[in-house]
This record gives sequence, C-alpha cells and structure tokens, in this order.
Amino acid sequence: MEWALLGLVVIFLVLSWAIIQGTRAQLAYRKAIAAGDLDVIRQVVTDTLEQWRSMKRPKEVPPHVWRGIQGMQLVSLDTTHIRVQVTAEGQFQAVDGRWEEVYSPLEEGMAITAKALEMLLYDIPNVRLPWAQVDVYAVYRDPWGKVEPRCILSTAVHRQTARNVDWDSWTPYQIINYLGGRYHEVEGAQGLPVEPINIRSEGITS
Repeated sequence: MEWALLGLVVIFLVLSWAIIQGTRAQLAYRKAIAAGDLDVIRQVVTDTLEQWRSMKRPKEVPPHVWRGIQGMQLVSLDTTHIRVQVTAEGQFQAVDGRWEEVYSPLEEGMAITAKALEMLLYDIPNVRLPWAQVDVYAVYRDPWGKVEPRCILSTAVHRQTARNVDWDSWTPYQIINYLGGRYHEVEGAQGLPVEPINIRSEGITS
C-alpha cells in the first residue's frame, strides 16, 4: 500500500511539473509574440499551417473548401500581417451523362477565402495580427498549351473590419464583397486575372 501511494505521489508530481512547464512555455510564447518577436510568430504560424494540412475535415466545411485550406501557402508574414495564397479549380458533377460545372473557380475561391480568413484571424494560437490577406490562383492555359497560374481573387481585411462579419450566416459572396475583395465577375467564366492587393503600396494599412 505504501509503495502504491508513493507511486501515485510521484505520478502526481510529474504531471504537475509537466503542466507547469507547459504553462510557462505558453506564457513565454505569448510574451514573445506580444513583444513582436517575428521568429516566434513565424514558428507558431508555420506549425499551425502544418497542423491544418493534417487535420480531419470539420463536418461543416465542404470537401472542396477544405482541400483549399490544406493547400494554403504562406506568401509573407510580419508583425502586422499574414498573406497566403490558395488554388481554386472549380467543381464538376455528372448530370444526365454530361459533366456540368457546380462551382466555378471564382465561386470556389470565394468559399476558400472566406474560411481561410476566418481561420487566419481567429484560429492561430496566441497570434492576432492586424491584417490577413488571401490570394486565389487558378490555372490558365494559353493558345499554345502553356499552363500558368493567375490570381483571380485577392482579399485583404483588417481585424477591426472582420469583427463586423457574420462568418456563420453570410455567404462567401457576401463576405468577399463586404471586405472589398478584388475580382472580375464574368458570367460563365472562371474569373479574369487581377493584380493581387498590396496593402502597403496601395495605402490601405491604416
């Protein structure tokens, strides 16, 4: 009995030590991030993106949207913003023996962008950067058959503006238009190329 009690005490002490160390590590991360330590911010962001790539798809997120999230690539990062790019291909389904487009690349890109912005703003542990930007790329084929990815949608949002968005009820189209996403809407087309937003050179960082 005495040895059993001693074992329980040892296990309790080990668990308590692990919890204390974990809490200290979290506090250290938060302090470094609050101080603007870019190396720590980059590490947390990189780890989070890797975690999303291996996560099981949440039930409420459509498969084609989650594939876009898992393919997210970091473009730039500093203490004021995070910018990523994703790829949209569009979705087709068989109807009466024919393949019909269910979502155009632009429509799919809007859905991916809406979910990506929400996650970038609120789901990165301890990191609350002022700006988040998502650029959507689609594959274009020129007359000679050369394939080239082109940006068809670019959306940048400040955290303060994002607070006004109803992420659960608004459609991706409503979210993108409220946030001022840059795109060309052409009926029956995948979306025409646009110049990605540059929040610094365009003077919209304030």
